[in-house]
Amino acid sequence: MAECGRKALSLLEAARSRYESLQISDDVFGESGDDSSDNPFYSTSGDSDSDNYIAEVGEEEQHHHHHHHHEKRGDKESGHSGGSGAGPPGSLSRSQAEEEGWTETVQDVTVPPYKETYGPAQKMPASATALDFFQLFVPDNCIQNMVTQTNMYAKKFQERFGSDEGWYPVTAQEMKAFLGFVTSTSVHRCESVLSIWSSGFFSNRSIALKMSQARFEKILKYFHIVAFRPSQGSNQGLYKIQPFLDSLQQSFGCTFRPSQTQVLHEPLIDEDPVFITTCTERELRKRKKRKFSLWVRQCTSTGFICQISVHLKEGQGADGLATLKNKPQLHSLVAKQLCQNISGKNTIIFTGPSITSLSLFTEFSKQDIYCCGLLSTRKSDCTGLPQSMLVCGSTPAQRGQSRVMMKDSMSLISWYNKGHFRFLTNAYSPTKQGMIIKRKSGEIPCPLAVEAFAAHLSYICKYDDKYSKYFIFHKPNKTWQQVFWLSISIAINNAYILYKMSDAYTVKRYSRAQFGERLVRELLDLDDCSPTQ
Repeated sequence: MAECGRKALSLLEAARSRYESLQISDDVFGESGDDSSDNPFYSTSGDSDSDNYIAEVGEEEQHHHHHHHHEKRGDKESGHSGGSGAGPPGSLSRSQAEEEGWTETVQDVTVPPYKETYGPAQKMPASATALDFFQLFVPDNCIQNMVTQTNMYAKKFQERFGSDEGWYPVTAQEMKAFLGFVTSTSVHRCESVLSIWSSGFFSNRSIALKMSQARFEKILKYFHIVAFRPSQGSNQGLYKIQPFLDSLQQSFGCTFRPSQTQVLHEPLIDEDPVFITTCTERELRKRKKRKFSLWVRQCTSTGFICQISVHLKEGQGADGLATLKNKPQLHSLVAKQLCQNISGKNTIIFTGPSITSLSLFTEFSKQDIYCCGLLSTRKSDCTGLPQSMLVCGSTPAQRGQSRVMMKDSMSLISWYNKGHFRFLTNAYSPTKQGMIIKRKSGEIPCPLAVEAFAAHLSYICKYDDKYSKYFIFHKPNKTWQQVFWLSISIAINNAYILYKMSDAYTVKRYSRAQFGERLVRELLDLDDCSPTQ
């Protein structure tokens, strides 16, 4: 008995050390907030159409199966499905699954070592400022381009609508200040950037003196990244911002090499929940729904966002992806886009239910990209997966119990914890055991893939909870501008991670909030940030 107890203990210690090793950045933000990660599959709402690893998936699934049986009653009576109720569309009966090579015999799977070093790609000096880190992503030539395009747009606008007395061409220094003013809304969480000049709560004398409100409003009125519609070109709907997204993408790729484990998901960016609770119904109706969705590939060791993919909803623009709205095709297309430059490196990718599918994972494995995804019988494309693993059996499951079927190196796992959680993976060996450690209910045994998914995602959820507090709060009406300020927010968070991993951090040790304040002051070129001090 003691022997068995010791073994369990060593398993637990191993699990704990695996968990610890993840919490890489001594809490990237330097200030520990509430811990929402007790449930690694948590989400803001039970069933949002985005992919935030759904809270208590199990309960929803059960509820859903219940309701499935009603619909399928006819099928069952005509005796046409094996087991309990037919599975999701495209799933295989027992005999089909056997023919396709699915088996209950499990074997070891090993992922070859990662072919990439991990961390910042260039060494920044200890004297580097917040602005230096930000300018790795938004360099001077990029700001100069905003100057040129804004001036061109102002000229075109005035030729069409009559001259604007007070306007004179904007300069690079003013453009930096303009970025600084809008960025300050991320530090002070203020809805309207104009309140900087007001006498109200959000007024900010120290920075208001840098530029008059009238001048700021003029720049805001004409601000452009692409002044003229290109004659032809893809992604018409986003043409006003595409070149900026491309250059950002390029710089995210050159400045940082992510760890082997990465996640594809839609970060929670909607609105700050605190704001929503203080908002009246009318104000909420006024806030238009976002017309785009933003997907990211994110390093699970640091939270660094390596790649972003923006899609317009409801067929705005010619990218036509909107017609696939919420369908697995759209999501697998997004996944391919996010992973286009990581083939051949043995990366491990975690995915949410709308991306997880056998065909995508198989395609990725040919490019040396290994996957581990949460599977949902409602949201996932279940084509080619054995039905017997997707429907709940008649015998009640025990907490922590799991079943596995394999096809080549791909495992389909069904694990029970107050409901069935299903995973598809070729990145973890189904023969290896792991452990979910919960504060309230202690340890729950699970396959290693489940532990890995939970641990990496709870880190990302914590990270996203914290970093979304530092998004720019200014909310423009135009979709391209919303995308622009959101991508600037992501660039600032990425800049903070690079700062945190550099020698410069040891000098001042700025928290994320202080880093944001420094950046605003440096963009505005306020005297107190000259290096002589």
